[in-house]
Amino acid sequence: MQKYLIIIGVMLVIIGILWPWLGALPLGRLPGDIIINRPSVKVYFPITTMIVISLVISLIVWLFHK
Repeated sequence: MQKYLIIIGVMLVIIGILWPWLGALPLGRLPGDIIINRPSVKVYFPITTMIVISLVISLIVWLFHK
């Protein structure tokens, strides 16, 4: 458990350092993300973004278990 917490902490630090450049990625604005804008309601369903993030996380976990 300690090993995983350290890895997660290091990953968070790396993401924090790279945040200015990661903000330029089109995540959240991919084709397949559903945005409903109405005068009183704004609804956002990032379906494609969630799939891409899930695949990346699954790949990272798979590589660490090998």
